[in-house]
Amino acid sequence: MTLGAVDAQNLVDALGQGAIYALMAVGIGLVFGVLRLVNFAYGQLVMGGAFAIAYASRAGWPTWAAILSCFGVVLGLSLAMELAVFRPLRTQSPAVMLVATFAVSFLLQSVALLVVLEVQGQLGVPAAAVAQLQQAVTIGGVDVRKVTIVSLVVAAVALGALALLLGRTTIGLQMRAAATDFTTARLLGVSANRVISIAVLLSGLIAAAVAVLLTARQPYVQNDFALLDTIVVLVGVVVGGIDRLWTATLGGFLIGFASGVINGALPTDKSAYLPTVLFSLVIVVLVIRPAGLFSRTGSSSVERV
Repeated sequence: MTLGAVDAQNLVDALGQGAIYALMAVGIGLVFGVLRLVNFAYGQLVMGGAFAIAYASRAGWPTWAAILSCFGVVLGLSLAMELAVFRPLRTQSPAVMLVATFAVSFLLQSVALLVVLEVQGQLGVPAAAVAQLQQAVTIGGVDVRKVTIVSLVVAAVALGALALLLGRTTIGLQMRAAATDFTTARLLGVSANRVISIAVLLSGLIAAAVAVLLTARQPYVQNDFALLDTIVVLVGVVVGGIDRLWTATLGGFLIGFASGVINGALPTDKSAYLPTVLFSLVIVVLVIRPAGLFSRTGSSSVERV
């Protein structure tokens, strides 16, 4: 198997994918920081938003309405997940909550498949409402897709806004305190329900943005939409260092960028080798740096945000 040359076009596309994966890592890291929970159902929030865009496209809705429906569906699912699953199980062991997120993930996939088969009679739905983001503009002789530019801008704005929220607001301080020591934070008057609900809703907002961007890149929505992306991002979060939100975000970006570069370097008929190459590199990194590629030597595992 021979690798092709990595050119500027490939690097630009990889940057766009890295930005989307970084956003997903932020959404996963927010919930993990407060609840100590790796939410395996995060990809199904993205899937729900993608289906909202697809059915809005089918109904002939304008792009702005399709995007609004995406945010509404994802935030609704996020709130329902918090009230129906996370809150009742909050006092249970991490293993119980982890299994619950698996159950929610497969439940939402099954419901989506049943709905699509019943309504469409096929496995997926095309989403044309955000197709214009696939159009390219030429910058310095390189064709850059609009979705790549939007992904980079959205990621930068989201990370900047999150930094301001965590560092300059009362609720941000409460989230950081809860992430460090939830029990002590509650004793000092921090409302557990309020902090967790805000973290879940912020995570949902990011999932909705990811749904728009991924739908533009993959405009055919099925019940396993974003599933593989979520698995790869979760691996990236561990590689970056799950102990802190920013290292997890860097890990998400790195694995997205590496995935894009490797995929571009592989011959078209060898693209099936991408997971093998990618996860082989992940194993090597974890053997060398089991605490995470960007984790600080001797850093405490309780520092989450």
